[in-house]
Amino acid sequence: LGATMALRGPLCRLLRTQLGTCPGSRAHSVAVLGAPFSKGQKRRGVEHGPKAIRDAGLVERLSQLDYHVHDFGDLSFQHLEMDGHFMHVPFPRTVGRASQLVSGAVSSAVGAGHISLMLGGDHSLAIGSVEGHAQQCPDLCLVWVDAHADINTPLTSPSGNLHGQSVAFMLKELQEKMPDVPGFSWMKPFLSATDLVYIGLRDVDPGEHIILKNLGIQYFSMRDIDRLGIHRVMEVTLDHLLARKQRPIHLSFDIDAFDPCLAPATGTPVNGGLTYREGIYITEEIHNTGLLSAMDLVEVNPILGTSREAVQATAGLAVDVIASSLGQTREGAHMAYREIPTPKEDTEQLRL
Repeated sequence: LGATMALRGPLCRLLRTQLGTCPGSRAHSVAVLGAPFSKGQKRRGVEHGPKAIRDAGLVERLSQLDYHVHDFGDLSFQHLEMDGHFMHVPFPRTVGRASQLVSGAVSSAVGAGHISLMLGGDHSLAIGSVEGHAQQCPDLCLVWVDAHADINTPLTSPSGNLHGQSVAFMLKELQEKMPDVPGFSWMKPFLSATDLVYIGLRDVDPGEHIILKNLGIQYFSMRDIDRLGIHRVMEVTLDHLLARKQRPIHLSFDIDAFDPCLAPATGTPVNGGLTYREGIYITEEIHNTGLLSAMDLVEVNPILGTSREAVQATAGLAVDVIASSLGQTREGAHMAYREIPTPKEDTEQLRL
């Protein structure tokens, strides 16, 4: 286990920055942290997500907003040797070490006064991202936008993949239910079930259903969104998290929250997801609180796009989500999203 994880260029300097207090709504700069990592799941290609999002014009778009944008490049991850399965969980030590590295980078970014923007990579990276944020802002709350709850434990997970267990590592209420997974001895649970809201759920495993109900976690499935409307969903979300106290928000956004017709280049697409308008409304409302302190955008997988247009649409949608979270309005600026062109033969069939 002697392999190391290195930092590149300016990111190394960021980690040496003197840490300050949680900036909350006072931050007027964004630290972009790339995390090209895929070992939280089994499908290759998601490690290319940060590059795809940058290539879709991320930094240029954010530079048009009222922020100083600092792209600190990518973290560098190494697969650890002798990293055997724990129970049926693959790569636990590699994921644990990667999470620790992400935690340090996000903690330093937030402590230096930036809004942290972590580009994944798979959603296991959020373990480190939220934990690092909590080091600086222990009273944070978490909005998890995803088709999946990612709250399995090694005992309940059908696949064993750690990107489906991220939230379980964070919650204090699950501490007694979580075995000691190798690679994660550096962290302890830090989040209460009342500090979390899910939006967009539609593929939840049986064990996750039990956890959600037993812990009384606030969540909105796609059926709830259909029934209530996204405006009411966001009212209840923000009231649940902020009614008693204004506190920093961590937004963890999995691109598969969107319907696959909008975001096809991702590893676990599920039909019936968010529309473009619903997804952007979520981020607009979070921005309007003035409390966004850190954000993850994960699970863009360029290799899984069936065409260049599919990859561009998915990465462009990711840029729109990020820009909207940081204040770009639909009224005041052009959004980059483009529909995926309908194949000619399909168009001709529709005419018939």
